[in-house]
Amino acid sequence: MANAREELISKIEHARERLNRSIDKKEEYGIIYQCSVELDQLLNQYVVADC
Repeated sequence: MANAREELISKIEHARERLNRSIDKKEEYGIIYQCSVELDQLLNQYVVADC
């Protein structure tokens, strides 16, 4: 269980970094939006798993 949680945290960190990079590079809205959606989905998984 701890490994799954650590893996999810790692995925969240990478998704956050991708989102930040896409914003910093001023990429197209669709790309930024997709990165944001992916991060939101991972955060939702984390919240559900933590309950």
